[in-house]
Amino acid sequence: MPGRVEDILMGEETLFKNITAFNPDYIPENYLHRESQMEALALCLRPALKGGKPVNSVVMGSPATGKTTAIHKIFEMVEGRSEKLVCAYVNCQLYNTRFNIFSQIYQHIFGHVPPETGVPFSRIYGEIMKKLANEGKALVVALDDINHLFYSKNANQILYDILRAHEVFPGVRTGVFAIISDIEFRYMLDKNVSSVFIPQEIVFDPYTFQEIRDILHDRVKVGFYPSVLSDELLDEITEVTLSTGDLRVGIDLLRTSGNFAEADASRTIQKQHLQRAMQDFDSHHLQDTISKLSGDEKNLLKLLVDLDGEITAGDLYNLLKEESSPERKGSTRKNSISYASFDRALKKLEFVRLIDTKFTGKGFRGNSRLVILRFGYNEIKKCLD
Repeated sequence: MPGRVEDILMGEETLFKNITAFNPDYIPENYLHRESQMEALALCLRPALKGGKPVNSVVMGSPATGKTTAIHKIFEMVEGRSEKLVCAYVNCQLYNTRFNIFSQIYQHIFGHVPPETGVPFSRIYGEIMKKLANEGKALVVALDDINHLFYSKNANQILYDILRAHEVFPGVRTGVFAIISDIEFRYMLDKNVSSVFIPQEIVFDPYTFQEIRDILHDRVKVGFYPSVLSDELLDEITEVTLSTGDLRVGIDLLRTSGNFAEADASRTIQKQHLQRAMQDFDSHHLQDTISKLSGDEKNLLKLLVDLDGEITAGDLYNLLKEESSPERKGSTRKNSISYASFDRALKKLEFVRLIDTKFTGKGFRGNSRLVILRFGYNEIKKCLD
């Protein structure tokens, strides 16, 4: 290792040149292997920069394939270069009501959220659209994980509000980037919405081994000092990442193995540091995630573990309601849970990646969701106990 690097490590007692490079919300300067998708997004935004309407798009791909990062990067580029287009990003797992979504848009435009009570939706909506009309700006709203709006049956109304705003506020130009991580999800739109939402599909395919390696190698260059991680260990981390299908796993393993190496006062990450990181990731990540759940969320997770199998969201709610009924002998809960509370708890479990929900296309109006645990039943039960 070069003497200069030794001095840096000895002086600062760290292997990390920039530890934020391993944070979940880090946006890399070099955004690799998504050039064609970025170009497609740029083409959708280009008309709005010339005074026309943005092109609607559906951004599709499995989780951790770079969709959200691409949206943030292209929005950052546009708003840094032009004042003709407002780009608002909304996470629909966290915000899935009409009021909440437009509150997020309002915050992006005005710099603060509107009051939660005492202000009608029509006023918030009107202030957004009037400002856009007065300033001659177009609006593009990225709705990340838009499938949650369909589950809550709010999708058609929200898309209608955005895409048909020009009918009430002449001159307003709006568009939607709908981001879908459930690649098997199929959406149905009302006729009034489908006639204006004619999207271009932009597909984010899963990363290949070499693409994952390139991305992780770039994080290593940004995050660690030179020669901290060998090519052999980088290959091993890449293999693990490829097997999980989640780029975030590889990034977290880099950070954790670096921490273990530092704790051992090692100037490089060794095989044993990576092995400890892999064990630590599985156990601590699960324990930490479960410990932060609310009572309702833990009760729902416990019920899923006790079931030891797949179940639809509707059947799960009925079972939970029965379990929490005060008439049920041995019940420790005093009040039956409402469907709204159940749905919030279910969405939280999916958001923290303890479960997956899969749209089946069956059931009432084709909205049935299958609930699937992402971890082994014994692992989760141990953390709950």
